[in-house]
Amino acid sequence: MDTLRIIINVAVMLVLIGVLIWMQKKHVSFTKRVFTGLGLGLVFGVILQLSYGAGSEVIAKSTDWFNLAGRGYVGLLQMVVIPLIMVSIISAIMNLKGKQNLGKMSGLIIAVLLITTAIAASVSIVTSLSFDLKAIEIQAGEREQARGTALEERLGTVEDKTIPQQVLDFIPTNPFADMTGARSTSTLAVVIFSAFIGVAVLGLDKKKPEQADTFRKVVEAVYAVVMRIVTLVLRLTPYGILALITNVAATTNAEEILKLIKFVGASYVALIVMFIIHLILLAAFGYNPIQYVRKVLPTLVFAFTSRSSAATIPLNVETQTKRLGVPEGIANLSASFGATIGQNGCAGIYPAMLAVMIAPTVGINPMSWDFILTLILVVVISSFGVAGVGGGATFASLIVLSTMNLPVALAGLLISVEPLIDMGRTALNVNDSITAGVITGKILGENDTETFKRDVDLDVVTA
Repeated sequence: MDTLRIIINVAVMLVLIGVLIWMQKKHVSFTKRVFTGLGLGLVFGVILQLSYGAGSEVIAKSTDWFNLAGRGYVGLLQMVVIPLIMVSIISAIMNLKGKQNLGKMSGLIIAVLLITTAIAASVSIVTSLSFDLKAIEIQAGEREQARGTALEERLGTVEDKTIPQQVLDFIPTNPFADMTGARSTSTLAVVIFSAFIGVAVLGLDKKKPEQADTFRKVVEAVYAVVMRIVTLVLRLTPYGILALITNVAATTNAEEILKLIKFVGASYVALIVMFIIHLILLAAFGYNPIQYVRKVLPTLVFAFTSRSSAATIPLNVETQTKRLGVPEGIANLSASFGATIGQNGCAGIYPAMLAVMIAPTVGINPMSWDFILTLILVVVISSFGVAGVGGGATFASLIVLSTMNLPVALAGLLISVEPLIDMGRTALNVNDSITAGVITGKILGENDTETFKRDVDLDVVTA
């Protein structure tokens, strides 16, 4: 009987995918198809949960099939992340007029990311204190205790490293291993390695211009091929979102969320407040917040459902360049840096909120200015090198909590609502990297304001 139900569920998913294919053939806009996929997936997922229960075998096996479209799409995006980062950054740098421009671009992007992370930590602290969040009030079941033990075991990989040693991890000692994502800092290491190649080409211009021109032609050809691959993958976005949101809606345990509703509510209040702060910053630089939201929403929806800043890099770059008018060099740097540095949600709001919750359990007053200022500083510093994939927030929290001499095991109390909160954190991370790119381009006077004003659908740019 279960097999028949699974077959029916998969058949319904195929019908929903067919609806999206029909919409594409009718030339319905990309944005409308994305939100149609989101809506259909949400409704279908809720129906599945009400019919079978979040932990049922039928849902587990059905979502396993749905993952062919959902996680398969995320996997395809991850496939192009490293090649895209490499050729984009090399191309952007080797076409600069001087090395000083690279320094300005990188410095401004990183400055925006770190400043907003400090603001995010501050927002998180205020929100946590306002909601009176305390780890001691959360009951620990068997699952939470097991998670706490696992976190303590994992702590050994990070607690013995000083800040200088953690900075040394950014150096790509084996760039080929980093291209496989072998380390949590691999993406940042690839960015650094690519930057060195780009700068080397600039130096080669003066000594061996013929070789430099040859290398440029090769990179330009590879860049064109990679961007074509990105275009092909991005066309699958509505289908990927349909499957991803169906899985989330079908497997999210409502009872567990209700037990921790106070923490979930506080988390999303902090995330929304920080998103509004992003919009205020953009408005201060002359950008219409409503127009901005309308253009970035499909990208944020994908980040929300995929829970991966790294996988969102291709869509992030495409949105910045084709919809917001940010130059390719700045867009690629901000998207790449934003996936590993200064993540407002995973490295800013989450660790700060945990620290405030846990501090009273060891006799520390979370309202003490010494504690607050130290926490903000530690959060900003530890935001370097956080992986833009699932688990990045946990890694950032381990560093912050251990540096603040707080027990890390208590972070395991939130395991049941972790996926739900992680979706919002990832969307905020991606929005922060886009904000950094737009602001940097504006300060340098390189943004195309006409592109921002013009209505451009991703269907046009991915044709």
